Amino acid sequence: MEISVELTLAPLQDDFKKPIKDFIVELRKSKFKVIENPLSTHIYGEYKSLMNFLTKSIEKSLFDQNSVIINIKILKNNRSGYNPNF
Repeated sequence: MEISVELTLAPLQDDFKKPIKDFIVELRKSKFKVIENPLSTHIYGEYKSLMNFLTKSIEKSLFDQNSVIINIKILKNNRSGYNPNF
């Protein structure tokens, strides 16, 4: 089953840019398709392998930060090719 995942990492500290960049770089190292925008990062792939990868990546980010919020949205189906037609 293919999924689309939207992630937003929000470190609760003054120097918030580096942890966000580190998290995105970690996602880019994967075999999955990653699309970034100013507010979130989207990653697409097969459910089990993507969730296994995200579990490890999120755990690393949580371990590296004192206080952080991670918002996750999961959508069934790979929507990486979506183009709005309006």
